[in-house]
Amino acid sequence: MNTVTHQASLLQYFTTGDGVRIAYRLEGPVGKPVLALSNSIATTLHMWDDQIPVFTQHFRVLRFDTRGHGASGAPAGDYSIDRMGHDLIELLDHLQLEKVHFLGLSLGGFIGQWLAIHAGHHVDKLILVNTSPYLAPHNTWNELIKSLRTEGNMQPFGEMFIRNWFPENYQHQHPAVIATFKAMVLTTDPQGLAGSFAAVRDGDFRKTNALITNPTLVIGGLYDGVTLPTHSEDIATTIPKAKLLLLPVVHMSNVESAEPFNKAVMDFLVG
Repeated sequence: MNTVTHQASLLQYFTTGDGVRIAYRLEGPVGKPVLALSNSIATTLHMWDDQIPVFTQHFRVLRFDTRGHGASGAPAGDYSIDRMGHDLIELLDHLQLEKVHFLGLSLGGFIGQWLAIHAGHHVDKLILVNTSPYLAPHNTWNELIKSLRTEGNMQPFGEMFIRNWFPENYQHQHPAVIATFKAMVLTTDPQGLAGSFAAVRDGDFRKTNALITNPTLVIGGLYDGVTLPTHSEDIATTIPKAKLLLLPVVHMSNVESAEPFNKAVMDFLVG
């Protein structure tokens, strides 16, 4: 069996209440606490591949392709963080999982904030990575959405995301990693990316994050130009007793600084 076929064979699927098929993987020792991983916009569940050998030593790891991404369905129209949050709740119900630890990066962090605010009983410990309580202005998102829906050309988005995710020196030193992440972007359905941009555009947790009662770790990038370090600071200040860690990275903390990232996550969850 070739690698691609083997990877695909590990995917499982369920269908949400509004008819969207969601792809997911559940791996690690049965009986261990479950850690759910939620990916960045324009990536797939494979953005966490390097974390799996570490995390499955202590957890049964659930990861999934957010609607509009990877092997999941990409329906037409604007998405919402509310709907994405319900996708995860329905997946947990499908798997008969009452409570999980949650780790989300960027868009995944938006989903994590919503989940802890509206369905905190499903979350044990919460980790929000390189994310924001609010990203404005609306007209910027609307222009991106218009481009995707009228032209559907993903090539400029491949360049844009790589530039936003990784520093130049990392791009030169790790061409294989960059090629993998660029391929994730270029194979994202334009309709799915447009819908996801709408979800981020409309998300706003600046006040409601104060309602989160789960133990929370916020990880940000000192050089992140999109979800700024001040955004991580705002989240950590608003959520009661949240811990804050700023790493010397841009956006993909789990990739650019994998060892310190993994250690911070494991120390928070099991230390």
